[in-house]
Amino acid sequence: MNIVCLDMEGVLVPEIWIAFSEASGIPELRRTTRDEPDYNKLMNFRLGILKEHNLGLKEIQATIAKIDPLPGAKEFLDELRATTQVLILSDTFEQFAKPLMEKLGWPAIFCNTLEVADSGEITGFKMRCKQSKLTTVKALQSIGYETIAAGDSFNDLGMIQASKAGFLFKSTEQIKKDYPELPAYEEFGDLLAAIKAAL
Repeated sequence: MNIVCLDMEGVLVPEIWIAFSEASGIPELRRTTRDEPDYNKLMNFRLGILKEHNLGLKEIQATIAKIDPLPGAKEFLDELRATTQVLILSDTFEQFAKPLMEKLGWPAIFCNTLEVADSGEITGFKMRCKQSKLTTVKALQSIGYETIAAGDSFNDLGMIQASKAGFLFKSTEQIKKDYPELPAYEEFGDLLAAIKAAL
């Protein structure tokens, strides 16, 4: 039994925080897991900036409403889901992911949740588990699945390396250089072919 585990942001949809950085005019919010391997540090940095600028969930969701999946992402996902089981593993949050999952045809997603005050201020975040992508892949393997994984950032490397086949997709030049043993693709058609060959 195979299951394909995919990252969401940068792979299927644009980076939410980069889009919000552009919409809000706050360049510091462009930092993502491609730049900062420590996710807790990154999120606490983001929450500090939101508080400083008096921005909350409503403003971020207004930006997310305008985000469309990357060109070809839904077709890629549809074809993949017709072939095998697919699970999106993301460090994003339920409050961000829902409208994007609707645009992708409601694939299954495991992600985290934000703590939001009645005022709409994001006061914190709750991670599903430590190293959620790697932990989830290992859990799937423990119940009889063989995993195939693809992602673009530092926080995807664990699940990619722990899987029977793993791929970088639309990653950075630095990550590709640091991990030359991982096949790297830029086009959905190439990634689809590689995953199908690994099934």
